[in-house]
Amino acid sequence: MSPEDLRRRLLRVVQAERPGALVRGSLPLPPAAAPPIPAAVLVGVVAAPTPAILLTKRNEHLRRHAGQVSFPGGRIDPTDADAAAAALREAQEEVGIEPGQVEVMGTLGDFLTGTGFRITPVLGLLPPNLAYRPAPDEVDTVFHYPLAVVLDPEAPRQERQIRNGVARDVWIWPHPDHVIWGATAAILVHLAQRLRGG
Repeated sequence: MSPEDLRRRLLRVVQAERPGALVRGSLPLPPAAAPPIPAAVLVGVVAAPTPAILLTKRNEHLRRHAGQVSFPGGRIDPTDADAAAAALREAQEEVGIEPGQVEVMGTLGDFLTGTGFRITPVLGLLPPNLAYRPAPDEVDTVFHYPLAVVLDPEAPRQERQIRNGVARDVWIWPHPDHVIWGATAAILVHLAQRLRGG
């Protein structure tokens, strides 16, 4: 897939989205829950000859989501102009991507997490051969996940998990070294469905 074909497909995805709407796969908030914390992640698609998604494995010593695979991202600060600004700031802080290196395509629908966040995924096109500089206190590993796997409808599987006494089905993507699950996996499923035209 050429970079231009990839760009066109990503633009079609964001044009089909309803910004701010919750997408399937979000977790319902308990009735007495506090309002969710706004957050943003960069869903970076690397426009390499073999396109891929940029993912990180978080530091094992973090207070929240330690050791989990995630997109670069975090809370939306009051100083951030919008979700895209927050995602770009976080990507720069976590993996050393300069904002000017990202071609922002737009946003996907929001996801609610069981930990009280409302995540806005910001879809962006990345050039190949970026030199990542992971922040060691936040990120253990930066890796690429092949877009071909994301587009394979047979790749992700659902697994029933029980957390805090509540059973729910979660998506898990195959990888030889990492467990890709939770909000990251759900966002990948949503992106895959959109890219496949579903």
